[in-house]
Amino acid sequence: MDDSETNSLPSESAPELPEAAKSKDGGRKREGAWETMRSLLVVLIIVICFRTFVAEATVVPTGSMEQTILIGDHVFLDKLLYGPRLPFTSWRIPPLRSARRGELVAFHFPLNPSQMFVKRIIAVGGDIVRIKDRKVFVNGKALIEPYAFYQTSMIRPFQDIFPPPLNEIDTLPAAWGLDPNWARAMHNYIRADGLHVPEGALFVMGDNRDNSFDSRFWGFVPLDNVVGEPMFVYWSYDAPTDEWTANRLTDRLKFDASIVWNFLRKTRWSRTGKVF
Repeated sequence: MDDSETNSLPSESAPELPEAAKSKDGGRKREGAWETMRSLLVVLIIVICFRTFVAEATVVPTGSMEQTILIGDHVFLDKLLYGPRLPFTSWRIPPLRSARRGELVAFHFPLNPSQMFVKRIIAVGGDIVRIKDRKVFVNGKALIEPYAFYQTSMIRPFQDIFPPPLNEIDTLPAAWGLDPNWARAMHNYIRADGLHVPEGALFVMGDNRDNSFDSRFWGFVPLDNVVGEPMFVYWSYDAPTDEWTANRLTDRLKFDASIVWNFLRKTRWSRTGKVF
């Protein structure tokens, strides 16, 4: 057979699949897509449940807890201890234990619940708090506070001598950051022996006593506001407060870009895994 005869032969085409085979193949594809979607849905539910009931990540953007927690520390919060709230309801799971003096706690800021604060519990409901020349007394007993940090040696009224005399509250300058509502309500809790913490509330302070916006300035933390207890640092990035708290979108995008560029250089690797 010569080449001309070979070229003249009709080419063979692939046999068409039967309709049943096509249908079966399409069914497998749809089934595979559904399995993938279902797996992703299960993962999403697990993540949501974990974040809601077990642990949540948050960043500390200010220096109120230095040297315990630094600006830019990203921490995991243990939410099980204080009874996480069920989503879209006012119900909470029963807490595993009650709040304890001296522990760190994360909570929704009473004056702006959208903000998360981390402070140290100084006193619980029923306690009496008094600060004299920077020394903190609870129920008449001086606290041993190796975590307390001071930036200056200056003794300041109100911050380092608390609570203030009743006749001086109205004269305290607004520039100190004293919340007006707290200034009016404070009278109801001050006695001769100190500030009385009501039941169902906490008195909290930052470890950086010279630079902490805490219960001295805005009042008590309701137990319902408590979210959890910091467990450990999973990432720490060295950047100032104004960059972490920037509100404008352009500033946020600029900061995010700088994190990508300086990730290796500004990450505090030695703080990764630090347990509180």
